[in-house]
Parts: sequence; C-alpha cells; structure tokens
Amino acid sequence: MTSSRIVPFARRLWRIARTEIVALAALFIVAGGIMTFVELADDMTEADGRAFDQAVLQAMRPGGSADGWGPHWLETAALDLTSLGGIAVLGLFAVIVVLFLILQRKRLSALLLVMGLAGGVALSEGLKAVFARDRPPEAFQAVETINASFPSGHALLSAVFYLSIGVMLTRAFPRRRFKAYVLGVALLLTLIVGLTRVYLAAHWASDVLAGWSVGAAWAMALWLVAYAVQRRQAVHSAGLHDQALPDDPITDTDPPVIGE
Repeated sequence: MTSSRIVPFARRLWRIARTEIVALAALFIVAGGIMTFVELADDMTEADGRAFDQAVLQAMRPGGSADGWGPHWLETAALDLTSLGGIAVLGLFAVIVVLFLILQRKRLSALLLVMGLAGGVALSEGLKAVFARDRPPEAFQAVETINASFPSGHALLSAVFYLSIGVMLTRAFPRRRFKAYVLGVALLLTLIVGLTRVYLAAHWASDVLAGWSVGAAWAMALWLVAYAVQRRQAVHSAGLHDQALPDDPITDTDPPVIGE
C-alpha cells in the first residue's frame, strides 16, 4: 500500500473507530444511568438517603418555611427557569423542532425526538406511580405540585429533550469548540431545571438525581437505536432514514439525531 493510500485509509479507520467508541460510551451511560437510579431508589428508603434529602431541603429552605435561601430575586428567577422543564414548554419546543426536522427531511430524527419526549413522559408517570413517594412538606414548597415525587419529571424530561437537541445541533458545527459550546448549553439547561426543583422544594434532591439518571439513559438508548438503524440501512431513499436536501452541500454520514 503506497503512502498516498495509507493516509486516507488511516483517516477512514479512525472515523470508524471513533463512531464505535462513541457507541460504547453511550452504552456505558445507559448502564450507568440505570444503576444510579436503582441505587437512588434503594437509598430512598434508608436512613442515610433520607438524611441527605432532609439536609439539602433545610439548606435550601432554612427555618422550615417557603422562604428560600438567598435574595428574593433568586427565587423569582428559579420560578421562571423551572418552567423550562415543564411539559407545556418542552412540548412547544418539540413541535417547533419536529416540524423543522420534517422540512429538512430528517424523518428519523423527528420520529426519535417524539419517541424520546413521549417515552420520557411515560417513564416519569410510570415510575412515580410505582414508588409513590411523598413530596417535601407543603410548608417548604414555593410551587404547587400535583403528583408523586420520585423521580423528578422536570429533571427527567429536560435531560431527554435538551441533551437530544444538543447532540443534534453538534452535527451542524464542524469545529470542536462549537460542539463543546452547544453540548455545554444543553447540560447547563438540564442542570438548571433540576436545581430549581430542589431550590423551590418541589422535589427531594434524590428525586432530581434519579430524573437526570433515567433521562440520560433514555436519551442514550434512543441514540443507540438511531445508530443501529444507520448501521443496518437496508432501506432506500424512500425509507425512514434522514435525507439531505437536494441543495444541501453537506450530507450526513454519522448516526442521526441523538448522537453522532
């Protein structure tokens, strides 16, 4: 093999290896998320787990009242930001993004995003029904709550939605620093939503940790589905995979949607 062929071959081999490494990392995230959730669910009924939740609650709501730690504007900001994980806001964002993906002929991406959010809602409500954990005492709560506490639906759904969108957007930016910025914003939004739920005493801290764990695992599971579909593309141009627009000079060759 001549040197003129070695370099392109090595680059192609690295691209394949990088994709396999990312897939393996996604699998580890799925497994890690599930194991973390199981551990949190077990600790929830033990003294150490309850003591941790109580300590965080007392730190965020000192004095046993609905007055939060810090200045008044912090609670106002938390009340505004927590809605970023609400089903109404996420549903609106999802409709906008799905319609855009359909216009771009990214049908698999659109389908998996819908599956991600719908599956996240089902997971949240199902797990809440199974564990039926009580919320923090109403005297501490700065917002109204309507169902069980474990896991946090806001934390779970924000992890699924924002992380999925973040990974999709990285496909539009070739430079690593832009990819890092987009993923950083997605992680920041996910963290903010979860932290506001704890600060407002809408959830115990372990509820939010469990929501993040399940949400990340579900998002990566969908990425693996997209990856498997990409690898087994027996479908043609009329199939369910993502297509580039005719006038788009850049074609997607990596696994679509919830991963790269």
